[in-house]
Amino acid sequence: MISVSDAQHEVLGSIIKVKKKKIPLLDSLGMVLAEDIISYDDIPIYDNSAMDGYAVRAGDVIGADYNYPVRLKLAEEDIPAGKVPSARLEPGCCMSIMTGAPIPEGCSGVVMKEHAEIENGSVLIFRECSEGENIRYRGEDIKSGDTVLKRGRRIYPADIGVMASIRIAEVLVVCPPTVGIISTGDELLETGDELVIGKVRDSNSYSLAAQVKESGASYIRYGIVKDEKRTLEEKISKALLECDILLISGGVSAGDYDYVKDVLADIEAKLIFWRVNQKPGKPLAFLKYKDKFIFGLPGNPVSVMVCFEMYVRPLMRKMMGFKKLFRDLVLAKAAHDFKHKIGRTDFVRVIIEKKNGEYSFKSTGMQGSGILTSMVKANAIAVFTEGVGDIDRGGMAEVHLLKEL
Repeated sequence: MISVSDAQHEVLGSIIKVKKKKIPLLDSLGMVLAEDIISYDDIPIYDNSAMDGYAVRAGDVIGADYNYPVRLKLAEEDIPAGKVPSARLEPGCCMSIMTGAPIPEGCSGVVMKEHAEIENGSVLIFRECSEGENIRYRGEDIKSGDTVLKRGRRIYPADIGVMASIRIAEVLVVCPPTVGIISTGDELLETGDELVIGKVRDSNSYSLAAQVKESGASYIRYGIVKDEKRTLEEKISKALLECDILLISGGVSAGDYDYVKDVLADIEAKLIFWRVNQKPGKPLAFLKYKDKFIFGLPGNPVSVMVCFEMYVRPLMRKMMGFKKLFRDLVLAKAAHDFKHKIGRTDFVRVIIEKKNGEYSFKSTGMQGSGILTSMVKANAIAVFTEGVGDIDRGGMAEVHLLKEL
């Protein structure tokens, strides 16, 4: 049996095949750039006004204030956005100009509209204007040749806007993996089926699909596979052709009808480890098949979700190009006593709060691996490591945040 730290090292130390693809700009949100983004334009491409107002020569309005306004002649030409000025701004004159409009020759500043007033064909200026005031200069934001965004960066909404401004219609990104999901077991029913004794509805494939989707990747659900070896072989073979990661829930314990290990051995998938010194999720298997990864997950619903968080999600994020693989981790104080068996790592579903700058956590209640509502209540997972015994009230532990506080 392998420790949690060694199991995570095996998973995250795997050599991965990074897939890259050019996709439409808007589709790249949340993904990781696979190339540097270089601008071949100055942004802005021309000097322009940052305000609605009046283009002036700064020297003409020295000393202007509300008690002693400066009167300037209003030129016939006004400059809306999108129009190139045809005339030069002469001394003693001003031009009406809109935000984003090109600056006319001779102009050295823009007086805001609020600080001026039209009177009998002239404009009264009520405040001084310094050189360059309210002017956005060519290349002020981006200069031609600048590396605007670097490879390996996650793409945010502002990045989309910047790339659009420099004529990027498609962007090369690291492709998220496709994750296949198989639920196994004769006891499983479809979601719409009526419950009977000895049967349970399949929740695992839904929880896993939702976790994959939340992580930014795509999934394929292959449905429920009964405990029949040939059918299992067909489903696994199909999934390994179509997916980068395969998640199989159930069928990896030591039961007589657990065929998953046999099928994976038959196709010569390489077993890296089976069974981890943890609770929940002890019967966890990790295998490699060519450049694909296979997780044999336990059948209990909490075990499935916790194993995904601690092993599958970090591997997915590595394959997606992220440097930060795990969720945010904080050091928090126990709000009450916790029992813990020394020599094993426990992942405890907890509710964490932050008060006066300190984090504290309490149990969600019963911690059985079949209590799926414990994951509903939990906004975090506390990690009680192998070398730690009981956690007294006020004791500290590392806690992974699952949801916003």
